[in-house]
Amino acid sequence: MPYKEAIEARHRRIGETFSHIAGKGLLKDAVNNHLYYGLHRCADGSWVFREYAPNASRIYLIGDFNNWKRTEGYALKAIGNGNWELCLPELFLHHGQLYKLFIEWPGGAGERLPSYVTRVVQDDVTKVFSAQVWSPAQPYAWKHPHAGKRPHPLIYECHIGMASEKEKVGSFEEFRRDVLPRVKKLGYDTIQIMALQEHPYYGSFGYQVSNFFALSSRFGTPEEFKALVDDAHGKGLAVIMDIVHSHSVENTLEGLSEFDGREDLYFHHGQAGHHPAWGSRCFDYGKDQTRYFLLSNVKYWMEEYRIDGFRFDGVTSMLYWDHGLGKDFGNYSLYFDGGVDEDAVIYLSLATMLVKEMNPNGFTIAEDVSGMAGLAAPFKAGGVGFDFRMSMGVADHWIKWIKERSDEQWSMGEVWWELTNKRADEKTISYAECHDQALVGDKTIIFRLMDKEMYFAMNKASQNTVVDRGVALHKLIRLVTAATAGDGYLTFMGNEFGHPEWIDFPREGNGWSFKYARRQWSLADNPELRYAPLRQFDEEMVRLIRREGLLRYRPELLVADEQKKILVFLRKNCIFALNFSPAGSYADYGFSAPAGDYVHVLDSDAARFDGFARLQEGEHHIAIPERCPNGNQAWDHTLKLYLPARTAVVLKKG
Repeated sequence: MPYKEAIEARHRRIGETFSHIAGKGLLKDAVNNHLYYGLHRCADGSWVFREYAPNASRIYLIGDFNNWKRTEGYALKAIGNGNWELCLPELFLHHGQLYKLFIEWPGGAGERLPSYVTRVVQDDVTKVFSAQVWSPAQPYAWKHPHAGKRPHPLIYECHIGMASEKEKVGSFEEFRRDVLPRVKKLGYDTIQIMALQEHPYYGSFGYQVSNFFALSSRFGTPEEFKALVDDAHGKGLAVIMDIVHSHSVENTLEGLSEFDGREDLYFHHGQAGHHPAWGSRCFDYGKDQTRYFLLSNVKYWMEEYRIDGFRFDGVTSMLYWDHGLGKDFGNYSLYFDGGVDEDAVIYLSLATMLVKEMNPNGFTIAEDVSGMAGLAAPFKAGGVGFDFRMSMGVADHWIKWIKERSDEQWSMGEVWWELTNKRADEKTISYAECHDQALVGDKTIIFRLMDKEMYFAMNKASQNTVVDRGVALHKLIRLVTAATAGDGYLTFMGNEFGHPEWIDFPREGNGWSFKYARRQWSLADNPELRYAPLRQFDEEMVRLIRREGLLRYRPELLVADEQKKILVFLRKNCIFALNFSPAGSYADYGFSAPAGDYVHVLDSDAARFDGFARLQEGEHHIAIPERCPNGNQAWDHTLKLYLPARTAVVLKKG
């Protein structure tokens, strides 16, 4: 094993840091900064506020309760080790009041939002952000337990704000009422929510976080979000969130940058503390204050909002000193050389351990394009500990094939290789497209396939070969991606029915319009349009995968016919036969298969899926006892099928 020493050294450093933080106990008992810092209500009704600002010389609590003036009655006292504290009688603060900190340091001063603030609101007129006292008289009463274990999650990625059809920022309550039932009906068992941590710029998609413990108030209140999570759990849906620990906004008025006058309180000093591509601040994961801050943040979201797990954003940027920019990661040595930020590796491993301590059924997903070896392998096996890694290359290859090659040039062997190429010891989440492929400047799969034809030929009465092709390939691409997925599958909301156009958040360049920052659900609800059949196909596809438990088994290639553009594979008790040919339909197409009787359980060409109904639904097939030269010679029976052009059929063994 060429990197045995490097892996063991990494493992040893992780263990040493765990012991440094937790001693002989558990991490979850040691990372409680969120319970100490910030504003808290005491048992007797009084208030205590604490802040960590070692470079500060004076700190004042200012707000609408003291006309935003610095007064001695609201001055914090230094209590040692960089900590500051203020105790106030019950009547001095009330639920809903606004406040900030005014921090003085040698050579400067400025207003700041508390680093552990859990509620931040933006003024509608001035657009200024302030902390808000949040202590409702009636705390939320949870009704449902967690959704349970997700060894093979089927993930519906979503964004609360753009989940409304109206041209506005959607709310938690609207999502709970209008979108959760759709997700449940589709058959997905997990929702992955973006942009929950507070971020000053709405158009950042939530990836430029300013207040790590604050739920974004633009979507509603903490109680409304808890009701959403609770309702999701009641529907059997797990709830995971995109958590951004890879960087922080540079904003000083809203974020952590230069919080107490120092640029490196939580971040690296100098150039290393500034991300060259994102214009944001880079955490120093080797500092205790940073580790405690971020680990407490993980615990807070799981404790306060009963989150079931996390997709860690920007993991590649965290892992490498150069943030992985411009690297192709074609050499394993890059995973272990001096270019790796080992402190980031340690932090990420501790975070995955903490999630399991908080909830044994909780899970973590790494958004890593580098493919770092061991990232999604268990810690006990020498890995970092993530439960899953995003198979980011799959979506990139679909773009490449659609954009750069004609249909006749698609290679079935290449499609199979790229969709199934993964390490045996790592679990992965596959997707044909997520939110990334829908952003302005890029194109969704449906838009790449149809382009302008979508604007006038998506009604069922239209006769349009471009749209026919797009509808057919949209189904085939999703089916082959989901059916070959390593251990889980993901789609972004609306893409299951081929949501048109792109995502573009309100900004100066588009006149601050919400036209493209929403989801037009009515398109899929209209029986006269071709979106509804795509949604129905997605629903039946997902339900088939869940019902048969297919993701528990490895897919096995039966045929990769380059000439006829046919791909056939076996997964558990189901045979997937896909004909990608634009014109070739093949009668009695024979291939080697396991003995048995088979029945059609899914046909992409069915009339209800907006197909041409060239196959008979529910048709039975029997594998005949003769060896076929076509396909996997491990099987000594032959199955013969009619495979129309641009059609996929799934057969279940009886």
